[in-house]
Amino acid sequence: MVCYTALALSALLLMSCASWGSATVYTVGDSSGWTLGVDYSAWNSGKTFVVGDSLAFNYAPGAHTVNEVSSGDYSSCSTSKAISSDNSGSTTVPLTTSGTRYFVCGVAGHCGGGMKLAVNVAPGSSSSSPSTPSTTPSTTPPPHHPSITTPPHHPSTTSPHHLQHSLLAATPPSSHPLSRQCWWFSP
Repeated sequence: MVCYTALALSALLLMSCASWGSATVYTVGDSSGWTLGVDYSAWNSGKTFVVGDSLAFNYAPGAHTVNEVSSGDYSSCSTSKAISSDNSGSTTVPLTTSGTRYFVCGVAGHCGGGMKLAVNVAPGSSSSSPSTPSTTPSTTPPPHHPSITTPPHHPSTTSPHHLQHSLLAATPPSSHPLSRQCWWFSP
């Protein structure tokens, strides 16, 4: 029971550590949102976007659109071949791949008026992305399992039944992944 409690606490600690390196949700335009009159180049400067982050576009529903477009369509403010489009008022775009992503408002005149955003997405950091398995063979020796471990002798507990129970408890079950760490807590 103590071993499972330790395992549960370890899992919680691991999850909290993982959240320290978790993704960031960037609200495009900060408190101004996705609207006319915001300098999105200035908003974008100094920010580092990585795979796993998200962009949250907040705007009046129906008043603007968020269109993801190609580099060429970004330059010409064209939405005729948009990769995606939304006008709901709240659009969240997960940044799932590295490279430059381009967004424009498709309402006539808005893109030309500055409602366009290009973000460069860097690969995820090694602390927050899964690692690639190594092709180098491991040189770690196999774990050593003692055949019998004798618990400390206590004169008040020398009955044969207690000694047999202690020896059985001292042999870790090999099927459990934490057997080497938690075997001494066996009932």
